[in-house]
Amino acid sequence: MANATPHWRRRGSAGRLVFLGLFLLFVLIPLYWMFITSIKPSDDYLAVPPVWFPSEPTIVHYTAALFAYRGLQGLINSLVISLAATVLSALFGTMMAYSLARFGTGGKHLSFWVLSQRFLPPIAVVLPIFLIYRGIGLHDTHLGMIIAYTVFTLPVTVWMMFAYFRGLPRSMEDAALVDGCTRWQAFWRVAVPLAAPGIVAAAVFAFIACWTEFFFALILTSRTAFTLPTVFRAFLGFQGAQYGEASALAIVSLVPSILLGVLAQRHLVRGLTLGAVRG
Repeated sequence: MANATPHWRRRGSAGRLVFLGLFLLFVLIPLYWMFITSIKPSDDYLAVPPVWFPSEPTIVHYTAALFAYRGLQGLINSLVISLAATVLSALFGTMMAYSLARFGTGGKHLSFWVLSQRFLPPIAVVLPIFLIYRGIGLHDTHLGMIIAYTVFTLPVTVWMMFAYFRGLPRSMEDAALVDGCTRWQAFWRVAVPLAAPGIVAAAVFAFIACWTEFFFALILTSRTAFTLPTVFRAFLGFQGAQYGEASALAIVSLVPSILLGVLAQRHLVRGLTLGAVRG
């Protein structure tokens, strides 16, 4: 019986390793195939047996996707709009969440009401927004998309930060108030630094939501402020699909999200605990 527990532990560890290996294959094989397709000559797309690595790699699909199909312009627009909306969402969401958590602004049901705004299907609001934007000149503008994406991501940001602020101790803020700080100074100098991991986590989620959003961008933009996801519709036509260009642009679109995740990894892991700190 003394050796039974180590034996079962070894079997459990082996099972976890097998599961993780299968999961990695499930995630990485599609990514590998997408990358290979982006550098394949067109004749290798539907070759039998499949070409797992082309003998003559090419970057022609990248140049076509970025320049002929205006993917570079969509990439720049997405970066500008997503970054601006993320900063505004994190800023306003942090202040609103702090107000809800510390002062009970709006009563105990306001926080859930804020989150419930995400339950509303986008199709229910996009037409009124389109008509309003057409009337006030915000259709197909960067400012219009930034406003729409900020409102779109604000409920989740507020909800995440509300849970985080509720888990932070009040003692350090109270000490700052005793030392002569105003409530505003205590917020910026004490609460915000303590909540930095949660703010980063909320900002990452907001950025990814903006970066991958398609429906609002499809309706609210046309030729000027179009975002990267809307470019992919150009790769499907009556004469077939441009698999190489679509794969190339998909690879390019992954880079900002991966870089953001790597740079914010330390804060992201801490922020996702959401309220693990207790006073």
